[in-house]
Amino acid sequence: MQIEQNKVVTLNYTLKDNDGNVIDQSTDGSFAYLHGANNIIPGLENALTGKTVGEKMDVAVEPADGYGERDAEKTQAVPRNMFPEDAEIETGMQFHAQSPTGETLVVTVVKVEDETVTVDGNHPLAGVALNFDVEIMDVRDASEEELQHGHVHGAGGHDH
Repeated sequence: MQIEQNKVVTLNYTLKDNDGNVIDQSTDGSFAYLHGANNIIPGLENALTGKTVGEKMDVAVEPADGYGERDAEKTQAVPRNMFPEDAEIETGMQFHAQSPTGETLVVTVVKVEDETVTVDGNHPLAGVALNFDVEIMDVRDASEEELQHGHVHGAGGHDH
């Protein structure tokens, strides 16, 4: 069965940056996604279209087809008093914030000073070229429930 719209695909993969550093991996057959539902980055999803079980491939994904380019406007210094008074704020911590349009964003603390905290709303992998080593483990038809919900469910369904 070929990978196409509305198929559930199970992958083993290792993700590295251009320097060969492992960023993420799943090698136990537990990573599955619904093809065509924007559950994975576009560059990888496009490369997998038409492939079949057992195929192995290397996929290089440029930032534009991954998590996007870094946007300097998504980094800003905010007053320290915008955080809970008793919170120990440290570089690398992540918080949920609200954008001017009301959507929830995850921001990462990149600098802590006495009066300000600098946060970055870019995805941690924005601007990074991604290199996947992928093996296709399984391809199956999605269930009606998976199609309705837009994501893969485990054995026995999914409890929302």
